[in-house]
Amino acid sequence: MNFLNEVTGRYPEAVSFAPGRPYEGFFDTEEIFTHIRRYLGHLAEQGASPEAIRTAVYQYGPTAGRIRELIADSLRKDENIDVPAESIVVTVGCQEAMLLTLRALFADPRDVLLVASPCYVGITGAAALLDIPVTPVEERDGGIACADVEAAVRAERGRGRRPRAFYVIPDHSNPSGTTMSRQAREELLDLAARHDLILIEDSPYRLVSAGRQQPTLKSMDQARRVVHLGSYAKTAFPGARIGYAVADQRVHDESGATTLLADELAKIKSMVTVNTPPLSQAAVAGMLLASEGRLSALNSAAAKHYGNALRVTLEQLERHFPEGRRRELGVSWNEPSGGFFLTVRVPFAADNAALLCSAQDHGVIWTPMAYFYPHQGGEHTMRLSFSYLAPEQIEEGIARLARFIEARADGGRSAEAPGGAR
Repeated sequence: MNFLNEVTGRYPEAVSFAPGRPYEGFFDTEEIFTHIRRYLGHLAEQGASPEAIRTAVYQYGPTAGRIRELIADSLRKDENIDVPAESIVVTVGCQEAMLLTLRALFADPRDVLLVASPCYVGITGAAALLDIPVTPVEERDGGIACADVEAAVRAERGRGRRPRAFYVIPDHSNPSGTTMSRQAREELLDLAARHDLILIEDSPYRLVSAGRQQPTLKSMDQARRVVHLGSYAKTAFPGARIGYAVADQRVHDESGATTLLADELAKIKSMVTVNTPPLSQAAVAGMLLASEGRLSALNSAAAKHYGNALRVTLEQLERHFPEGRRRELGVSWNEPSGGFFLTVRVPFAADNAALLCSAQDHGVIWTPMAYFYPHQGGEHTMRLSFSYLAPEQIEEGIARLARFIEARADGGRSAEAPGGAR
């Protein structure tokens, strides 16, 4: 991220397909105050005194969060996830939810974390901080295959280690954009039950993607095998830094008593961030109240925008690389059904040097996919994020990207001697 930020800072006029940010055209500064006032009014309607309302926004607040009931209501309405409010922990972004979950689940030195690969770097970064070994399970074109997960489980057990959990983004994943089928979800839940595996489900793009969505793993979870991680960065606004973990598993605490996994997460959180900022919770709560818990409805315009941005990106790639030309060059891309990202495979190394050339000589920035592979992979693939850009910026950006790819690919061919020798 530091490198990408440095490149973006050095070439401010470049069109950037690097940041996975929401489109800022939907942000209205004044609405933040409206949301906070709505939540304060809600507290008053619930019978809170002026003193209690003042305390609710000015003081630290409960470690597990103040707005758990509203989140639980929203999850029931939007995602068909029916869990008690006490099984939810409100976190400082989804990143903290990842850290707390890993810290709570991984206690034995033999424990290993399985991750879909390519993988969001936040989870592998958190695992590295906690010295948790990571084993990648390679995605196929259609996403994760359960047979591959099971093979990884058996291989790790053969090495004397215990596969404790599997991290996956089932819907429009970051970075690849893939989505798991309903059948694959059912198979994964069955596998988790058979192998005593916890599934860590991260799903931030569902409610900002157009069209009918597959059910979440958590909504299908009958055996409490899934810890569901959520974020309001895409559905509300990133600046709030509000995420959450749904952890309704029954566990034994240090005294041997049975408690919720959420309680254990809250204990760890009390030593990390103490609590999640009440003012940020108030802003998100106001948005939940405004939509009566249905963020899918509140985000309908945003979902339409991102769907259109994806369509424009794919159309422009097709325009600049018609089938014959892309076959000649060795260029291809995937076609996600939603989310913020897609990937483009190119016939040269899509590394930092290529990115610098792209930014400096062609005015377009992208993300090397190799960053997202825990061990190795993605050397010839770039991630494009279209979420932050307006359609006209996408058109110009893809035109610049096409010129870069053509020049880079041609340069590689020109470097070849007759007969293909170098």
